[in-house]
Amino acid sequence: MLRQDHYKTSVYKTPFHERTSELNILNEWSRWKDYTVPTNYFRTDLEYFAVRNTTGVIDYTPMVKQKITGPDAAEFVNRFFTRDMNKIGIGRVGYVVWCDEEGQVIDDGTVFHIRENEYWLLCVERQLDNLENSAIGFDVKIEEITDDIACLGIQGPTSCSILKAIGFEGIEFLKPFDIKHYDFRGREIIISRTGFSGDLGYEACMANDVALDFWDALFEKGEIYGIKPFGLDALDLVRIEAGLLVPGQDFMVAEDAIRPGSTRSPFELGLSWLVDLSKPVFNGREALIEEKRKGSRYTFVKLNIKGNKPAHGSYLYNQANKKIGTVTSAMFSPSAKANIAYASLHDPWNKDKDKIIAEIYYQKDLEWNRVMEEATIVTKPFFDPERRRTTPAELY
Repeated sequence: MLRQDHYKTSVYKTPFHERTSELNILNEWSRWKDYTVPTNYFRTDLEYFAVRNTTGVIDYTPMVKQKITGPDAAEFVNRFFTRDMNKIGIGRVGYVVWCDEEGQVIDDGTVFHIRENEYWLLCVERQLDNLENSAIGFDVKIEEITDDIACLGIQGPTSCSILKAIGFEGIEFLKPFDIKHYDFRGREIIISRTGFSGDLGYEACMANDVALDFWDALFEKGEIYGIKPFGLDALDLVRIEAGLLVPGQDFMVAEDAIRPGSTRSPFELGLSWLVDLSKPVFNGREALIEEKRKGSRYTFVKLNIKGNKPAHGSYLYNQANKKIGTVTSAMFSPSAKANIAYASLHDPWNKDKDKIIAEIYYQKDLEWNRVMEEATIVTKPFFDPERRRTTPAELY
C-alpha cells in the first residue's frame, strides 16, 4: 500500500482471495474499504445456518486495524475511550466507543490488549487522525496495520473443535474475550474468543504470508464439522440477532453527519455501560455529564414486530399517528422465529403510554404493499445461546 504506484489499483484482494474466489459460486462481491470481499457465496440463508449450526468462516481482513505502542499506551487508551481501559488486562479484548467533544459517537470497535504497552484497535472507519490528535503529549506510536494483518472470523458451535483439530492446544479453555498467541508453521497467530455473531466463535489474526496455509488447514480439518464460508449478507443477519450495532446503519458516524441532531451519544445507543464518568478525562466527558443531567434525546430499543415482513427503514408511530422513531436494522429471525428490529425512538414517544406501530412496505409482483404492525420492546438479545459463554467450550 505504500508503493508509489498504489493509485493505479482502486480495490485490493485480501490474502484469502485465492480461496474465497474459488468458493464464491454466485460471484457476488462488495467493496469493504480498500478490499473486495464476498457478499454471498452460495445462498444467504444457508450461510446463516452454517454459522448457527456448524461453523461459518468470514474474511475480516478489511477491518481497520491500528496498533498503539509505547510507554504511555495504557494511559493514552484510557484517555481516548469512554470506558475504564485499566480493566482490560493483557490477553483480553474490550468493546469500546469513542466520542467527539459534543459526546457524540465517532465509531465503535474492539481493543485487543496484545501485550504490555501494545494495543490493537479494530473498527470500521480509519482513526489515525483522531488517534494522532489525541496522542499529543503522550509517548506513544500509532500505526495502521490493516494491510499487514490478515484476519478471519470462525463462528459457530463446532468452531472450537476445528481449531482444536488443527493443533491449537487449550483453545477450549479461552474465556469470552480472551486472547492467546499460537505458533502456526513457524509464524505467530493471535486467536481471540470474539466475533460478530453472538455465538461461540473466534477471530484469528496473522501475517499475510501464512493466510492461505491457515485457510487450507481450517477447511481440511473442518470438513467433517460442516465448515462453510459466509459473506456480508449472512453476517448482517447473525449480528442483528446478537444485538450488535453497525456504524453508518444503526447510528450516524459523528464525523460524517451533515444534519444537526442526526448523531447519537453512547447513552442514546443503549451503551451507557461503556461510559465511565468517574474517569477524570476523556473526549466528550463534559457533554455526557450534561446529557445525563438533562436526559437524552433518543432511546435505542430492540423490537419484536407482529407479522413476518421485515421493517427495513420503517417509520414508527404511536396510537395517535404521531411519528416517534425509525427502524435502523430489521430481519425475520430464523433462530428467534420472530420479526425483529432495532429502532431509535424520540419525542413524543411516552414509554408508559404509547403503543409502537411500524409502517412496513414490501413488494410483491411488482406492487408495493403497506402494512401497519404493532411492535413490543425486547430487553434481552434475540439470540443468546449458553455455548456463547460456556468454558471450556464444548468439543464435538
